[in-house]
Amino acid sequence: MITFNHSIKSVVAILFAITFFSCEGNYKNVKKLSLKDNEPLGIGKDVNFKYTDSGKVIANVITPLFLDFSSLKFPYKEFPEGVEVRFWNEKDQKSTVTSKYAIQYEETGIIDLRDSVVLVTHDSLVLRADQLYWDQKNQWVFTNQPYQIEFKDGSYNDGAWFDSSQDFTTFLSRKNEGVQLIDTKKEEKDAQENI
Repeated sequence: MITFNHSIKSVVAILFAITFFSCEGNYKNVKKLSLKDNEPLGIGKDVNFKYTDSGKVIANVITPLFLDFSSLKFPYKEFPEGVEVRFWNEKDQKSTVTSKYAIQYEETGIIDLRDSVVLVTHDSLVLRADQLYWDQKNQWVFTNQPYQIEFKDGSYNDGAWFDSSQDFTTFLSRKNEGVQLIDTKKEEKDAQENI
């Protein structure tokens, strides 16, 4: 009788342990099941994110609506009512980008800005495009859509697409048209100094 009671207690203990550990292992799956398909994990309204590095603000993201889909297989964050991003370089110079829609893919670090994208750099360069991709990891911006760049001296460039470093020091473009203003007095002065 002692052996039978001991065996029953052992079986109950084993079943309890199996149930406990299988429930704990499936906690993430149960949590996912509680969300409806395509429902965001989080929703933010009138959001103002500030990203810092060593106590210094390096980026500021402002949006009226933020949807967090980080629980999906390919996680992303969506800004369906537009976004404004202010970011500062190592010299504390501010640039700004705005668009009417944006989506940020967490795994790739790529931000897809769409609809009336306007980028204004710290040195007054203004870029306008229908769509602009920003690869945060590689500090690279690009588009396969038509764009226009306006320079502070009044020059401009229209093109079919471009690839560029984030600071625009390396810039590759295709099918360009535009106007470039050349300061002939400065060129003459530089030429005389080199003689």
